Amino acid sequence: MSGENGVPRTDGDGGAEAAPPEQLALIRESVRRAKAPRAKPRTWRGAALAKELPVARVLVDKGVLHLDRYFDYAVPEELDEQAQPGVRVRVRFGAGRGRVREGRREGGGLIDGFLVERRAESDYSGPLAALAQVVSPEPVLSEELLGLARAVADRYAGSLADVLQLAVPPRSARAEQRQSPPPLPPPDAPDAGSWGRYEHGGAFVEALASGGAPRAVWNALPGPQWSEELARAVAATLASGRGALVVVPDGRAAARVDAALTAVLGEGRHALLTADAGPEKRYAQWLAVRRGSVRAVVGTRAAMFAPVQDLGLVAVWDDGDDSHSEPHAPQPHTRDVLLLRAALDGCAFLLGGFGCTVEAAQLVESGWARPLVAGREQVRRTAPLVRTVGDDDLARDEAARAARLPSLAWQAAREGLRHGPVLVQVPRRGYAPRMACAQCRAPARCRHCSGPLEGQDAGVLKCGWCGREEGSWHCPECGGFRLRAQVVGARRTAEELGRAFPAVPVRTSGREHVLDTVPGTPALVVSTPGAEPVAEGGYAAALLLDGWAMLVRPDLRAGEDALRRWMAAGALVRPQGQGGTVVVVAEPTLRPVQALVRWDPVGHAVRELAERAELGFPPVSRMAAVSGVPEAVAEFLAAVDMPPDAEVLGPVPVAPTLPGRPRRPGAPPPGEQWERALVRVPPGSGAALAAALKTAQAARMARGSGEAVRVRVDPPDIG
Repeated sequence: MSGENGVPRTDGDGGAEAAPPEQLALIRESVRRAKAPRAKPRTWRGAALAKELPVARVLVDKGVLHLDRYFDYAVPEELDEQAQPGVRVRVRFGAGRGRVREGRREGGGLIDGFLVERRAESDYSGPLAALAQVVSPEPVLSEELLGLARAVADRYAGSLADVLQLAVPPRSARAEQRQSPPPLPPPDAPDAGSWGRYEHGGAFVEALASGGAPRAVWNALPGPQWSEELARAVAATLASGRGALVVVPDGRAAARVDAALTAVLGEGRHALLTADAGPEKRYAQWLAVRRGSVRAVVGTRAAMFAPVQDLGLVAVWDDGDDSHSEPHAPQPHTRDVLLLRAALDGCAFLLGGFGCTVEAAQLVESGWARPLVAGREQVRRTAPLVRTVGDDDLARDEAARAARLPSLAWQAAREGLRHGPVLVQVPRRGYAPRMACAQCRAPARCRHCSGPLEGQDAGVLKCGWCGREEGSWHCPECGGFRLRAQVVGARRTAEELGRAFPAVPVRTSGREHVLDTVPGTPALVVSTPGAEPVAEGGYAAALLLDGWAMLVRPDLRAGEDALRRWMAAGALVRPQGQGGTVVVVAEPTLRPVQALVRWDPVGHAVRELAERAELGFPPVSRMAAVSGVPEAVAEFLAAVDMPPDAEVLGPVPVAPTLPGRPRRPGAPPPGEQWERALVRVPPGSGAALAAALKTAQAARMARGSGEAVRVRVDPPDIG
C-alpha cells in the first residue's frame, strides 16, 4: 500500500505495514471463484443449473436429414443470462448414454448450433449434456426467420441446418461490437413517377403507401427506369412504416437499385447485401437490418433471407436468371422463398423483369397476383424496332452466310455507329468455335470419341474432348464437306468486327471482365448474355447473333430463356422513335422470335404455360430429380413411399464429367456414370412428395448404406 505521496508506509519498528485483512479476504474469494467451472467448452460437471427454464432446445449445425430435429441441453447458471433464444451456442454432440458423471452427460465433439427455445422440462428422460458455451449474446435467429427456414426446408426436402447456413451469415466479432445507427423516421410517400406509364401502376404505389399488400407480376418497359421504379415501390412501403426487401440476380443490378434508392430515399435508409462487400461489412449491414436500424434491403440471392422487421414488400427482379437458383443444399430458388415470405408475413409481392417466366404467368393465371403491364401504345413508344434474319435470308446472302454476319446486320451496325455504340450479343464465351455442317447444320463430331470438333487457328479442326485433329471430315447426315462456325465466342467475334470496322473501338464484356457501363460514343460492344453493359443514352443498335444456338438447347426452358436474354439486351437499345434497331439472327417463324418482334413476353409465357399444362410439365406439376449411380438410384426409388399419383420418368444416363473439365452443379464426379430419374406429381401433391423423399433420404443416411443419392426438388434444368 502507498501513502498519500506515494511513499510506502512503515510501522513503528521500521518494517512494512501488513496488508489489511480485507485485501487478503478479496484474494481468497477470487481464488474460490477461479475454482468454479467456466463456460469454456467443458462439461460443467457439478455446476448449478439455471433456476428458471433450465433446458435449452438447440438446433445443431449438422446438415444431415436424420438429425434434422432439436436437441435438449442443460443451461448452467452462469450462462443463464446470455443463453437466450436466437443466440449462437456451442454444444457437445455425439456422447453415449453411458457416459454420465455427476448428473451430466459427457463426451462427444464440440459443434456449433442455435439456441431455439428455453424450456422448464425436457422431453428426453435421461441426463442432459450442458451447453458448453454461448458464442455470442447477439440474437441472430428470430422466430420469423426460423419459421421461414423450416418452410423452405420442408418444401425442398432439405435440412433446417442447411437452410440456416444460407440464411444467417458467418459471425464477425468486430461487427457485433459496433453499434448500429438509430433508425430514421419513415419518409414521405413518393409520387408514382414513371409508374404512371403502366396500367394500375399508380394504384400499386398508392396501395403500398397506405399499408396494403398488393401482389403483382410486373412486365417492365424497356429502358433504365426499372431501378427507379423499384426504388419508388420501396419508398412507398417505408412511408407506411413497414420494411421492404428487393432481390436482384447480380451485383451490377444491385448497384443500380442501390443508387436509385439513395436518390429517392437519401443516405442511411437501406442496406446493400452482396458478396462483394466482404464478410465483415456484409455482416455489419445484416446486423443493422436485424436490429431494425434500416428497414429496406437490396441484395443478391442470399438476401432473400434478410431479417427485415415488419416486412411489407418483397420484390424479385428477373426471376428467370440462373443466379436466383442457390447451388448449395437444399438449393432453393429466390422466387419461391419470397413467395413463402409473402404468404407467411402477409406482405406485398412484386415480381418484375423485361421478360416473363412461365412461373410468373402461372401466378397471374391462378389469380394469386395481378398483371402490372403497359398498354400497347406505350410499349411501341419505348421498344426498339426488331428485325429478323432467318435461314432463307442467309441462303440468299452467300457472302454474309460464310462470314456468319448477314448483310442486314452489317447495315444496322454501320448505321448505328453513326449515332452511338452498337451492342453485339454472342451466345457463348471463348475463342475456339464449334463447327457444324454448312448444309444441314448437323454438329461436326469426332470419328474417334464423338466429341465436338472445334475450329483452331490456320483452319485446323480438333476434337474438344480427345484433342485429335480431323483432316478429312464429311457430314454423316447429308454427305456435305463444308463446315460453318456453330458458335463463335466473344473474343473471336470482337476480332472479326475489329477487322471489318478498323476505325471503331471494340470492347468486350464477359466472364473474365464484365463492363458495367460504356460511353455513348460510337463503339462496338461484344458481350455474352447477361454481361451487357449499360450505354449512356442507350445503344443505337443491337445484333443478336446465333440465336438458333440458344433455341436448340435440349432444355424445356430454351425458348423462354432465349427470349428473356434477347429482351434484356433489346431493353438497352434506344426506342424506335430515336432510331433504335435490334437485329436477331434466328428463324422468324419460331414463337420466341415472334414474341421478340411484337415485344410480347407475357403472351409467349401464357402459351408456354398452356402447353405445359397439357403435357403435365412444371410449373403445372411438381417434379423432383434423383441422381446417382444406377444401383443407388434404383434402391432409393424402391424405398420411397411415393404419393399415389406420383409418376417416375426414367432413369436415363447423365452426361459424364470429362477429365480436366469443370464439374457442373449436379453432374457426376469425373469417371463416374450416373443416372437420373424424374418423379412427377400433379398440383397439390408437391408437399407429400417432398416429405416422402426426405424420409427416404434420412433413413438411407442413418443406415449409412451404399452410394450417395442426390435429390433436388423443382430442378431448373430437366432437359
